Amino acid sequence: MAKLKANDVLSIGQFAERAGLAVSALRYYEAEGLIAPMRAPSGQRRFRRADIRRVSFIRIAQQFGYTLPQIKALMEGLPEGRAPNARDWREISELFRDTLDQRIETLRKMRDDLDGCIGCGCLSLEKCRLYNAGDKAASRGAGPRYLMGDRSDEIRETGE
Repeated sequence: MAKLKANDVLSIGQFAERAGLAVSALRYYEAEGLIAPMRAPSGQRRFRRADIRRVSFIRIAQQFGYTLPQIKALMEGLPEGRAPNARDWREISELFRDTLDQRIETLRKMRDDLDGCIGCGCLSLEKCRLYNAGDKAASRGAGPRYLMGDRSDEIRETGE
């Protein structure tokens, strides 16, 4: 690796300001293994400018709903000391796209089913007698079956 110039590295304070995060957040990301700053001979953290893009990636992935352990797993495929390049981003963005498509479909279904049965088995609403007669949704398991992706036309009558 080529020797870094003085203006290619940032102190933790400079880096926090540039990344728009608190110093404590950067220390937390480091403790979680998401970033790995270099150390100056004095022991102080020094960040590469490429680390700004890595932290930006972390923040974007969090906005997509990924947890820090999930983000760490995504970043483990990246070489140390560099942000995702165009090829890396294509691969990761396909994963993001799939995740978003699933969430959009779930949210769409939730929106469309707000006034209907959610398949929870409560049978306390008048509509439950129509949508989930005899708690037929329970044949698929516990919880709000229709909001979890089951369709009422896929659930068989229990014959009760």
